[in-house]
Amino acid sequence: MKNYIAEFIGTFSMVFCGTAAMVVNDITGVITHPGVAITWGLIVMGMIYAFAEISGAHFNPAVTIAFSYAKKFPTKEVPKYILAQSLGAIVASVFVFILWPQSETLGATIPSIVAWKAFILEFLLTFFLMVVIINVSTGSKETGTMAGIAVGGVVLLEAMFAGPMTKASMNPARSLGPALISGQLTDLWLYILAPILGALVAVVSCKLVKDDQCCDANC
Repeated sequence: MKNYIAEFIGTFSMVFCGTAAMVVNDITGVITHPGVAITWGLIVMGMIYAFAEISGAHFNPAVTIAFSYAKKFPTKEVPKYILAQSLGAIVASVFVFILWPQSETLGATIPSIVAWKAFILEFLLTFFLMVVIINVSTGSKETGTMAGIAVGGVVLLEAMFAGPMTKASMNPARSLGPALISGQLTDLWLYILAPILGALVAVVSCKLVKDDQCCDANC
């Protein structure tokens, strides 16, 4: 049960801080886009260091599914992790709504480019992210001194350049929470499908460039 609670709290914290930064910036303009990107990177890094030893610090259904595909995570645990992550994101968006009800989007991932381009971009962003995650993780856990910095840094980097286009979700739960609470369901499907496919292809790439046992549970 502790690992599910850790996934809930970690995803809640990530989505709350990240989307709150977006909402506050929309209202005040003070944080700026680089500030929003830095917020996402730092909260991801912090939550990895906080919960990696407990749950593996997935905080992302695409990551959980990819770890399972890589045989680094039990398949039977996948639905439970996804439920905890999704609930964390939804509750986070409820709090953002309570605090800033004037926001129409609550930090929802609404693309500013056509859907097929947004799909490709989200696919690539998640591919890059998962390539880093699977290569710095220990089993299905994002542990180690550099794991938090590496993963948080990639999130910051991708949010910095892709945020204006797709909001750089890379995470179905992160997109689901604000979409459900704000009612902004435009193109939600691509924010669910593209990250999952991108993460799965990243696992395939790991198998191509590393030894045959690269995705065994004990690696």
